[in-house]
Amino acid sequence: MATGIPPAMERPHFIGIGGAGMSGIAKILAQRGAHVAGSDAKESATADALRELGVTVHIGHAAEYLAEDASCVVVSSAIRADNPELARAAELGVPVVHRSDALAALMSTSRTIAVAGTHGKTTTTSMLAVALTELGLDPSYAIGGDLAGPGTNASHGDGEVFVAEADESDRSFQKYDPDVAIVLNVELDHHANYASMDEIYESFEAFVAKIPHGGSLVVGEHAGARELAARVSAREDLTIVKVGEDEDADVRIVAITPKGMTSEVTVALQDRGEITFTVSVPGRHYAHNAAAALAAGIRTGVDPVGLAHALTAYTGVGRRLQLKGETKGVQVIDSYAHHPTEMTADLEAMRAAAGDSRLLVVFQPHLFSRTQELGTEMGRALALADASVVLDIYPAREDPIPGVTSALITDAATAAGADVTTVHDKTAVPEVIAGMAEPGDLVLTMGAGDVTDLGPQILAHLTN
Repeated sequence: MATGIPPAMERPHFIGIGGAGMSGIAKILAQRGAHVAGSDAKESATADALRELGVTVHIGHAAEYLAEDASCVVVSSAIRADNPELARAAELGVPVVHRSDALAALMSTSRTIAVAGTHGKTTTTSMLAVALTELGLDPSYAIGGDLAGPGTNASHGDGEVFVAEADESDRSFQKYDPDVAIVLNVELDHHANYASMDEIYESFEAFVAKIPHGGSLVVGEHAGARELAARVSAREDLTIVKVGEDEDADVRIVAITPKGMTSEVTVALQDRGEITFTVSVPGRHYAHNAAAALAAGIRTGVDPVGLAHALTAYTGVGRRLQLKGETKGVQVIDSYAHHPTEMTADLEAMRAAAGDSRLLVVFQPHLFSRTQELGTEMGRALALADASVVLDIYPAREDPIPGVTSALITDAATAAGADVTTVHDKTAVPEVIAGMAEPGDLVLTMGAGDVTDLGPQILAHLTN
């Protein structure tokens, strides 16, 4: 694959360069030889990793950070219109490029696998990136989390395949034209951008419409994904591959056998027999992710047996049931789950892994709009834990909504019979958990915000 850089991206400036999606694109451009610069709100390990690649990273946002010779400014949907670097770009006449357009340009010379769905994207993309690398195919990849092995969320490879996470939250995945697309599930989320399921389906249909003639669509067995498949089934030039445990699946999951913090998965391929392999994270949800990755790889021309066994090399990705450590018989695990379906999947997986031990959860709701629409379902999911601590809502890019607080979740959890405690001061959580945890317990920090920072602090408090 050519390592050329699109002319507009020879000297890019990223606003919010430390973000999961933005940093990945910046890393790939730097590895291809571009002169990359950017700014972010705070120092981070990601900023340090970018600097090691020769990227100039400024902390904070200021007009003077944008160099006059910048070829473009790259932004995500999270960047506000009053950002001083955006204003400076307008003064200088520097083109502004959305993150999705930048990623689309990077993928344009590759055979692309794009992974979409309301949840499971990061894990499935990661599984493919690791397995294809294990097979020596040297893929490029852009992922919304750091792989446990290489410890990065993106890489430029010399192989033909580019694996990318395709984000539906702001409709930006409609910019891509993948040879193979995976849609794991379709559910109502991102309520600030979608008003109904009809809008969600229309957005996913627009994504599928970009798959070129002769391409493939891999769908999970989730009802929303199958509905999407039905809606696009009139396309005779598109191969639709169904994955799941139901009898009509093209890649059928025959068995999922829990093995502690791993699972043994057996799949049946049409006319190819059964293959058994190990998935390094527990639970049905992750077994389905692995089967979808297998199906997509096969459609890209990879040998199914070799790919299945290469999937065993996947050892996890940051924040997806990631073990943060163990002390005094207590394991602390981190989960990115923030939608009720994700929460339920991870809690069920951890419930099975805990066995007779207790499962304690620290949950931080993410976004006021999501809590307003799905708070009751979040609370019901927490009933799967033995006890939960619920924090205040992490606002991210949103302003508060009157009357929307984490009480929507705790009230629903209590009504469902859950043992739940509200803690408004996040710094108090390590002491609260230390007072609750006993040897053998599993502690799960859960949410898409900065709740992830609490894992090491809880371990330190338990150790003292």
